[in-house]
Amino acid sequence: MKKRGHRPTGHKGNYPRFYGRHAVIAALANPDRVVRKIWGTREMLNALELPPVLPIVYADVADLGRMVPADAPHQGVVAEVEPLDDVWLGDALEAGQDDRRPVLVLDQVTDPHNVGAILRSAAAFDALCIVTQDRHAPPESGVLARAASGALEIVPWVRVVNLARALDEIAEAGYWRIGLDGEADTALGEAIGESRVALVLGAEGEGLRHNSMAHCDILAKLPISPRMESLNVSNAAAIALYAAASR
Repeated sequence: MKKRGHRPTGHKGNYPRFYGRHAVIAALANPDRVVRKIWGTREMLNALELPPVLPIVYADVADLGRMVPADAPHQGVVAEVEPLDDVWLGDALEAGQDDRRPVLVLDQVTDPHNVGAILRSAAAFDALCIVTQDRHAPPESGVLARAASGALEIVPWVRVVNLARALDEIAEAGYWRIGLDGEADTALGEAIGESRVALVLGAEGEGLRHNSMAHCDILAKLPISPRMESLNVSNAAAIALYAAASR
């Protein structure tokens, strides 16, 4: 899949730091990921297969704890990485032209825990890619990578300038665009059908913006109990992906 070059990371030297065994091991295993440096306990680093040219620093648990957010479970290892190259939407869609893997579109979902959990579900249910608006999505970070549990290295993440234009491009590629909305009349199971689908989810609380709804082919709801108003967006994404995968 073609890439667009490295994503800016802010001021010079401001690289994300991943922590936790799954996130770091997945970054090391990804040939498209540049790992710049790694810190860890002697026990953890000796257990990892590390490239011989990778700078390593042995550190104790207290030192590692000061490198990550408060109370973050670093599991004895921290890695400084370069963000992955950008992915073109057209290239991602072309990669899925011969299968029915779903596309997942996130409309201003900004919480890194949610996006990380959604990436994990996208990997589990073999989504083709996730698509977010560049300005309203979190950057790669240790929090997001930890929540993704390695899926950040597996699922292509397409960032676009204009989400409505991206939804038009997804439709032109032959996808049936389903917007999840709790007020919709149609249940998701009835809306999915047999064609390739793009599942469009909005931010928790606000939901889908009107313009995003207008660029969907149908709006659908999850059949949840009236005793609960809504689900966390990462839970809703997992259920929607399961519904698409189990057709």
